[in-house]
Amino acid sequence: MRKIFSLAFLAFAPLHAEQAPAVIDFLWGVKIPMRDGIRLNATVFKPKAMPAPLPVVFTLTPYIADSYEDRASYFARHGYVFALVDVRGRGNSEGGFEPFANEARDGYDIVEWLARQPWSNGKVAMWGGSYAGFDQWATLKEHPPHLATIVPAAAAAAAVDFPFSNGMFTSYIVQWLTYTSGKTGNPKQFGDSTFWSEKFRERYTRNLPFRELDRMVGNTSTVFQKWMDHPQPDDYWDAMYPTPEQFAQIDIPILTITGYYDGDQTGALHYYRDHMRYGSPAARGRHNLIVGPWDHAGTRTPNRDVGGLKFGEASLLDLNNLHREWYDWTMKDGPKPAFLKQRVAWYAVGPEEWKYAASLEAVANRTRTLYLNSTDGQANDALHSGTLGPEKPAALPAASVPDRYVYDPLDLRPGALETAGNPNYLTDQTEPLNLFGDGLIYHSAPFAEDTEISGAVRLEVWIAMDVPDTDFEVNLYEILPNGGSVLLTGDAMRARYRDSTRKPSPVESGQIVKYEFHGFTWFSRRIAKGSRLRLMLRSPNSIQVEKNYNSGGVVASESAEDARTAHIALYHDARHASFLELPIVSGAPSR
Repeated sequence: MRKIFSLAFLAFAPLHAEQAPAVIDFLWGVKIPMRDGIRLNATVFKPKAMPAPLPVVFTLTPYIADSYEDRASYFARHGYVFALVDVRGRGNSEGGFEPFANEARDGYDIVEWLARQPWSNGKVAMWGGSYAGFDQWATLKEHPPHLATIVPAAAAAAAVDFPFSNGMFTSYIVQWLTYTSGKTGNPKQFGDSTFWSEKFRERYTRNLPFRELDRMVGNTSTVFQKWMDHPQPDDYWDAMYPTPEQFAQIDIPILTITGYYDGDQTGALHYYRDHMRYGSPAARGRHNLIVGPWDHAGTRTPNRDVGGLKFGEASLLDLNNLHREWYDWTMKDGPKPAFLKQRVAWYAVGPEEWKYAASLEAVANRTRTLYLNSTDGQANDALHSGTLGPEKPAALPAASVPDRYVYDPLDLRPGALETAGNPNYLTDQTEPLNLFGDGLIYHSAPFAEDTEISGAVRLEVWIAMDVPDTDFEVNLYEILPNGGSVLLTGDAMRARYRDSTRKPSPVESGQIVKYEFHGFTWFSRRIAKGSRLRLMLRSPNSIQVEKNYNSGGVVASESAEDARTAHIALYHDARHASFLELPIVSGAPSR
């Protein structure tokens, strides 16, 4: 599933919440000293009438403080001091910007400086999403004494979902690095989709190494090359993520927010799950999670219309108001927000209502397993597909023919298939009809009744191939009774990282290997009676992603000279049961 909206998209989305009539002041050009002598720039908004010091909320952003002026104004008009702080090297802050590298120390210093100001009562919180969600976790892992709460939305996690996932880079990273290059904002250059498509396509059609992409777009001033030297989690990336010991020490309330179509959902839930794994019982009890039917920008400003889908009115949470209520609860002894009835809130698409559970694991109360199968190995397109059914392989004929496809990295036809900029990317079904033999498709029988799937699906498949490495992309769709379709979720994997993202291992030619896809994005949708599921597995070959030439070498440095054609076979016999597991919600809803 391509991550279309990630980190910087729609940073300037307008607010929908009404502004209170309170009068505010602001302090321009406030300089916050860091421990190494660098001064970061802040614009501080505060109520004009302040009979007593107030709690302070701040955002630490690479997108220039002015882009969040409306948020700062809202909270200042509702009884908080709000500081917009440019990260080092961006906007009016001193120093040089290296993404993700300095936010932990700088965030700590900002918290403690804000707590000492005359207009502060010593309680400091953070606000923001995407990169500003990452830096909340980065700050928290240093445990500044005066940090009272964080509310990370769509939080990117370094080496988890950005700038790569499972070792796979996307072309978008150089676009984002250009957006955050230099001191000023670069939104027009960032948003020039024609320019970026041209450059990505040039690299793709010339089969040039992915490492050359920064030179091709004309911007070699960034950390792009350093990132290419660190294509998997290592000490460089570990420094940017909380350790188990740091998770265990967390003792403040946290509100995590993400969406079904949020490009940084993987990162947001990675933080959440690790805190549930390593945190104390008391801390876990004060960590709330909201998962809505939103894209990346919608995790801060919800929109009913996403990718060609339209959700119910209930999906339009007033998140500004919810944040204010959260801050009132955690810093002003107010009541806990009424919306947060249990620790996990999720939006069920179809019923168009919010539901609740004590944990992510408690959302689904049963599972359904669908086994992959085909007739004589026919599973290569939507019209000649394999099946997803309840029959276990042992109950099938003994001679099960594996399904096969060929991935030739020098075949440029799939590169024309791109969803970036497509307003209906969730309902666009051109890809399954144009696999060019590069992929496999499986369909379930029509559902006998409406069925809610809520959670993360899991896919386990047995695959053999004749190359030491390749990439896999898996997408799951609902095919509606009228023939329409909806993209539900997806996952991707680089074969060398099938067992560990830290310890790559080549695939032995001809060996039948189990691949477990457990990184599908979380979603909730009522599958309509008469609908079917469509599972598509292929090797990605697009201008939007780093191309794997299947040689087993350093992928970022590979080119046409390294290309090897992969012949891939997916097995589904009695010894190699390949299956899709669905999390099902049945019974009365939790409201």
